[in-house]
Amino acid sequence: MKTIDAHIHLDLYPVAERQLILDELTFFAVQSVIAVSMNLNSCMANLELQRLHPEQVLAAFGFHPEQDLPADEQLEQLFAWIILHQAKMVAVGEVGLPYYNRLEAEEQGLVFDLKPYLALLERFIALAADLGKPIILHAVYEDADLVCDLLEKYKVSQAHFHWFKGSRETVERMIDKGYFISFTPDILYEQEIQQLAAIYPITQMMVETDGPWPFEGPFSGQTTHPRMLAENIHKLAEIKELDPEEAGEIIRQNTIAFYRIKVEK
Repeated sequence: MKTIDAHIHLDLYPVAERQLILDELTFFAVQSVIAVSMNLNSCMANLELQRLHPEQVLAAFGFHPEQDLPADEQLEQLFAWIILHQAKMVAVGEVGLPYYNRLEAEEQGLVFDLKPYLALLERFIALAADLGKPIILHAVYEDADLVCDLLEKYKVSQAHFHWFKGSRETVERMIDKGYFISFTPDILYEQEIQQLAAIYPITQMMVETDGPWPFEGPFSGQTTHPRMLAENIHKLAEIKELDPEEAGEIIRQNTIAFYRIKVEK
């Protein structure tokens, strides 16, 4: 059963761990990984990883929202770089809204200004529309509704919400719009995620690790590795009452189609 890791921060692994993962992908039947970016330096690193491993690494370029915004000059450099290298990327991403940083600030009684993050996200969504590229989104709970509004404004339908959590109403809206979500290894032990998988159509699903983010349950103490995706798929197959091979192939083909991955015939 071949798999594709639809969302991994490959450039954030220590060099030795990253090389081991790349060396082991074929052994664990991982066809390829979508390497998402955090900022301009991360974009450059993932482009180089794609150059060195073109059959395994597919790069996405963006700015992760759970960090301080850069100066305007740095943002202009980032957008100019992405446009210059657009032919090398499979998607705009990772981009989105800072739900967890905002929540932490509010718990501390601090004021968090979301407006500049919304403005930046709108610019990325507009860019995805202009370039005709899919977009990879960090948007959970109530933030997802704000993102859906912007996607609809710019008529962007190729949207991938990674590690998504949200209300039933938001989930139904996303299903209706044809947006994709991806499941991490926490589906093995998080009831909320299992309930989401029961609702969402398998034809709009992918699997991811979000590595090097660590996991608990059966993966406690382990380095996050795309080999874990096989267990994701077995759990999804159980939830959907499908044969694991069948479920795995549906999910793989979803990812190939969404990211327009070239496959040797």
